[in-house]
Amino acid sequence: MELLLSPEAWISLVTLVALEAVLGIDNLVFIAILVDRVPQEQRTVTRRLGIAMALGTRLALLFVLAWIAGLTAPLFTIIGEEISWRDLILIGGGMFLLAKSTREIHDSIDEAGVHMPEAKPLASVLSVVVQIALIDIIFSLDSVITAVGMVNDLTIMTLAIIIAVALMLLASGPLSIFVSRHPTVKMLAMSFLLLVGMALIGDGLGMHIPKGYLYFAMGFSVLVESLNLWMSARRRRASEEFEEVEE
Repeated sequence: MELLLSPEAWISLVTLVALEAVLGIDNLVFIAILVDRVPQEQRTVTRRLGIAMALGTRLALLFVLAWIAGLTAPLFTIIGEEISWRDLILIGGGMFLLAKSTREIHDSIDEAGVHMPEAKPLASVLSVVVQIALIDIIFSLDSVITAVGMVNDLTIMTLAIIIAVALMLLASGPLSIFVSRHPTVKMLAMSFLLLVGMALIGDGLGMHIPKGYLYFAMGFSVLVESLNLWMSARRRRASEEFEEVEE
């Protein structure tokens, strides 16, 4: 009850929810791309299972704070740079994102020359959920560490993560459908993941890239692509109206 009546607690909760939601954008993009690889009738279930795994991962990391703190302890040194378990996880996750995004881009380019929809390779629900769970560990690691650094109350951190994941669940459906329907947006999303993968590797090697720069680049690219889609839609409507007048 004291927590509910505390303005500081509410401010911390709202701030942390906003932060977790922003940090979950790249995770949503990854889920949207992976879910597009499963059969149409299984995409909703796969998306929900993946996000449920994300919630479980983040809460599990939150309740093993001592273990997370131990991940930052140096293991060895390479060319004067101390490498910890956290760094190894980030580097591994970044390399996984680079490999996965490159493969997806390659497959999308190959599919562009194929007219038969059944030629598109489909993935199993289990393989997609496992990939989502693996990469969510990478995405969750820094967000949980950030949450611990901002707030000392475990209840507030738990509520913030649950609310943020609920927002992810609400946004994942429309985002997945939008990415699936627009090939250029899907290509842009895969380029985002390449960017995030490079940032993770850089962070693991001690070359920290502020997330604000990444999100600004993503936001600007999305704005440009939105203008392109809007212009294409206007041209399509104008062409249809012109054909109707001629008839």
